[in-house]
Amino acid sequence: MGIRDLFKGKKKSEESASHNTPYYRIGGEMKVRELANSFYDIMETDPLAAELLAIHPQPLDRIRHVFFLYLTMWLGGPDDFQQQFGHPRLRARHLPFTVSPELKDQWMYCMRKAMFKTVDDLALAQKLLTALDQLAEHMINTK
Repeated sequence: MGIRDLFKGKKKSEESASHNTPYYRIGGEMKVRELANSFYDIMETDPLAAELLAIHPQPLDRIRHVFFLYLTMWLGGPDDFQQQFGHPRLRARHLPFTVSPELKDQWMYCMRKAMFKTVDDLALAQKLLTALDQLAEHMINTK
């Protein structure tokens, strides 16, 4: 299931206007920023994500902000990411990095912990994690 499945036929303008997108349902800007920051906090401190952390440029300030902008757009909020950086083209943006199934699992580990820490609606959190898992699977470019 992709994020679009959560909207069942709504156009982007209708999603934002209805405030029924995951972005608004989880709490808007403040909660999405908390989710993005929690994700990177976990990556920085959990030894199980050490390999994932190692491929990220330091310091993480810029990537935290870019990830926040991407999550905001992906969850159905304002599309500042696209206005600033163009179409996400996630696979192309990740091709310069070796993304193994193990790194994908580390990414999802961090996201799962951050999601359940941040998002109160557990059913919505699980739907989002399912969609993110599919997206992360698509980023794998090596065995």
